[in-house]
Amino acid sequence: MPQVAYSTHGAIAVISMNNPPVNGLGYELRSGIVAGLDQALADAKVSAVVLIGTAKAFSGGADIREFNSPKALAEPNLNTVIRIVEASGKPVVAAIGGACMGGGLELALGCHYRVAVAGAQIALPEVKLGILPGAGGTQRLPRLLGPEAALNMIVSGSIIPSEQLKGTPLFDEFVDGDLQAGALAFAEKVVKEKRPLKRVRDLKIDYPNADAFFQFARNTVGAIAKNFPAPLKCVDAVAAAVGKPFDEGMALEREAFIHLVQTPESKALRHAFFGERAASKIGDVPEDTPTRTIAKVGVIGAGTMGGGITMNFLNAGIPVAILETKQEALEKGVGIIRKNYENSLKKGKLTQEKLDQRMGLLNPTLTYDDLKDCDLIIEAVFEEIGVKEQVFRMLDEVAKPGAILASNTSTLDVNKIANFTKRPQDVVGMHFFSPANVMKLLEVVRGAATAKDVLATVMQLAKKIRKTAVVSGVCDGFIGNRMIEHYGRVAGFLVEEGATPWQVDKALEKWGMAMGPFRMGDLAGNDIGWAIRKRRYVEKPDVKYAKIADKLCELGRFGQKTGMGWYRYEAGKRDAIPDPVVDKLIEDYRKEQGIVPRKIADAEIVERCIFALVNEAARLIEEGIAQRASDVDMVYLTGYGFPLHRGGPMLYADQVGLYNVVRAAQRFAAESGDKFWQPAPLLAKLAAEGKTFN
Repeated sequence: MPQVAYSTHGAIAVISMNNPPVNGLGYELRSGIVAGLDQALADAKVSAVVLIGTAKAFSGGADIREFNSPKALAEPNLNTVIRIVEASGKPVVAAIGGACMGGGLELALGCHYRVAVAGAQIALPEVKLGILPGAGGTQRLPRLLGPEAALNMIVSGSIIPSEQLKGTPLFDEFVDGDLQAGALAFAEKVVKEKRPLKRVRDLKIDYPNADAFFQFARNTVGAIAKNFPAPLKCVDAVAAAVGKPFDEGMALEREAFIHLVQTPESKALRHAFFGERAASKIGDVPEDTPTRTIAKVGVIGAGTMGGGITMNFLNAGIPVAILETKQEALEKGVGIIRKNYENSLKKGKLTQEKLDQRMGLLNPTLTYDDLKDCDLIIEAVFEEIGVKEQVFRMLDEVAKPGAILASNTSTLDVNKIANFTKRPQDVVGMHFFSPANVMKLLEVVRGAATAKDVLATVMQLAKKIRKTAVVSGVCDGFIGNRMIEHYGRVAGFLVEEGATPWQVDKALEKWGMAMGPFRMGDLAGNDIGWAIRKRRYVEKPDVKYAKIADKLCELGRFGQKTGMGWYRYEAGKRDAIPDPVVDKLIEDYRKEQGIVPRKIADAEIVERCIFALVNEAARLIEEGIAQRASDVDMVYLTGYGFPLHRGGPMLYADQVGLYNVVRAAQRFAAESGDKFWQPAPLLAKLAAEGKTFN
C-alpha cells in the first residue's frame, strides 16, 4: 500500500500520509509528499493543498527504521521537502492531529497555515537524542511562539498538548469534529478570502534585551545540562533565529546538528533509545505471540518491595490483592502505599480523585483464597529458597489454571523455584528494583520451562506499567547483580591496596555513576552482600574477596539502617559521613595482612571497576544469559545509576576500544593473580577482529 494518497475535493487537493505507526518521514513518504504537491501545482483546477496524517499521527518525525541507512539522507531529504512546500505558489495547510513531533512539526512549520484538533501532541524532542532540530525547528518555532516559549520547548523536548498553544500564531484555527472536513473548510476560506501565503521564514522577531535573556538561558541550561552539549547548542540556535537573517540561522542550526550527531553523548542517547526498543524483542518469541489477559494481580508480601510492586499496577488501573501473614504487617504496608500517594498529592502530582481511585483497586488480605481469581501473582517475600518453596507450593494449590506465577528474586534459581510447582511453564522471574514504584528496570528472568506466551505477556505488561523490561536467562544474580558483584569485589581490593572507600566512591561519582559502590552497599544493607559472600566461600572457593567488608559486618555496621556502615549516618539524614573508625579498621586489616598501602589514582579506580562490569557482561552474552550487549546497557542505565551520557558499560567499552580494554584486563590479571581478569573469550575475540559489542 502506498504511503501517500492524493485526492481532490472540489478545488482543494488532499495529500494523505500513511506510514504506520507514526508517519515516520522515510524516503518513500518524503518522495510521495513532493510528488503530490507537484501534481497539485500542475492542476489548474486545484487552488490549495491540505497535508494530513492519520488520527494517530500527523507525523512523529524521522523514520527510525531508516537510521544509518542511505535512505535517511537520500533526496528529497526533509529540508528539501520543507523548502518545496514553503515555496509552493498555492497555499498548503497542515491538518494536525495525534503526534506532531520532531521532523513532523518542522514539516508543519514549513506549511503556510496550520489547523489542529485538541489533544494533538506537539514537540521537538531531538534534544533527548543529544541533537537539535535539524530542519528549521530552531529557526521557525521562535518566529511563531517567541524565543522564550520556543526555547523552553526545544531545550526540554517536552510534549505540549495542542490546546495549550491555542491563541498563538502556531495554529491558525482549531477544528471541532472531523479534522479533514475542518481543514478543507479552512483551505476554502483561505482561497475565497485571497489570503497571502504566510511563510514563517519571513516573520521578524522583535525581542528587546535578547542578549541578556540568552545569557541567562545559557547559565541556567549549562547548570542543568552538565554532561550534555545539545541543550546549549539549542540556545545558540534560537539566539541566531533572533539575531541573524533566516538563512544564516539555518546554516548555524545545520552546523550544530552535524557537530552534535558526532558527539559521544549523542551516540550514547541514541544507543539508549534504540536499546530500549531492542530489549522488548525476544529472539525466538514472535511479535504476534498471543498474550494472556491480566485483569487482576496478586502480590505476596506488603513490605517495601511488595508495596512498591503493587503501586505499579494500581497506577495502571489494575486491581491488586496484596497478601501478608499478619494483620499488623498488612496494615503497615497498606499505610505506606497510602502515604506515598498522599505525598504525591501534596506535590500536586496526583489528584484526590486519582488517589481514591487507586486505593479503591487495592484488596488487602491475609488469605491465599483471595488470590484464586488473579491472572498474575508476584511473590516479594524474604530472599531465601526455603521461604520461596513454601510460597510456590501454596500458589500451585490455589492459583487458577493459566495464572502466571512470578518471583521477585534478585539472585535465586528460577528453575528451582518453577519446579516447586506442577506448572513450571507458567513460572517466570520478575525482578523489580527498589524503590519498585520509581525504578524503571524490570529484569524478566526466563526459566528453562517458561512458556513463550508467558514471556510475551510479561513484556507487554511491563510497557503498561511503564517499565523497561530486559530478558535474562537463569544464573546467580541474573544480569545486573552478577555484574555488580565483581564491581564491588574490585572496589574492595582497591581499598585493600591503598584507596579509601570515600576516594573510590568520589572517583566513580565524578566519572558519572549515581552512587559509588560503598555508598550503594550502605544503602542496600551490607548484611545482604555478606550473606552472598558466605554462600560464595562454600560454592565458589576460587573466587577471591577482600575481607575488609566481612570485618565491617562483624561489627554490625550494616549501613544506613544501623546508622553505621562504610560511612556513619546521623538520625533522620542520609548524608554519608566518612568515619575514622573505618579508617582504623582498614589500617589494622592491612597490617594484619602485611599489605603496604600505595597511592591509587582516580583513573585506575574507574578503569578497574568499569572494566570489571564489561568483562563479566561479555561472559553473560556469550553464555546467552543476556541476549545482546545493548540489553546489558539498558540494565545498567535504568537500574544501576550508570551515567546516561556514557550509554552503558558496553557502549563505553566500544568507545574506549575493545583492544584497550583487553590490554588493561591482561595487565590487571598479571598484577593481581585474580583469574577473573582473564579477558572473557567474547571480549578477546571481538578485540582481535577489530569489532565492537554494539
